[in-house]
Amino acid sequence: MRIILMGPPGAGKGTQAEIISDRLGIPHISSGAIFRAHMAAGTQLGVQAREYIDRGDYVPDDITNGMIRARLYEADAERGFLLDGYPRTIDQIHRLDEMLAGHDHAIDHVILLTADVEPMVERLLARAVVEGRSDDTAEVIRNRMAVYEAKTEPLARVYEGRALLRRISAMGDIPEVTHRILEALGEA
Repeated sequence: MRIILMGPPGAGKGTQAEIISDRLGIPHISSGAIFRAHMAAGTQLGVQAREYIDRGDYVPDDITNGMIRARLYEADAERGFLLDGYPRTIDQIHRLDEMLAGHDHAIDHVILLTADVEPMVERLLARAVVEGRSDDTAEVIRNRMAVYEAKTEPLARVYEGRALLRRISAMGDIPEVTHRILEALGEA
């Protein structure tokens, strides 16, 4: 099963992705985790990505697409995966379609977690304290929310047109949200 998990910053994508991928036995592929690994290793791509991430902007497609392509072509992703944080633009949808078509695959499900902005800002500020993340200040979080609205929400319409999108409320406790997602995937 090939799944995309989308939603605004702070909606619990990472938490749900870990649970769902473990339950389905497929890798959780997080663009954010890939970026942080490159930044921690000090790679050229990581240095380039950091300047965008620290401002709350999206990393340019040429950097992002290369990182994702490499990860999707690893052996553990052959029978399925859960993408978290990618695609984030219409162009990335087309690049992902091309990457998958090269292996005779396609996306099976797109889950869009929905939530109100203020609870998400509060979650991210709390996470910033726990994890010490430089990209989680109030100013940067609000910018990320605005960028999400402007650039990512249109993706929902594309996947809705393909009859792949399921909107799931991210409000509630973790098991409750997990159950909603598994129901939408036909795995509850």
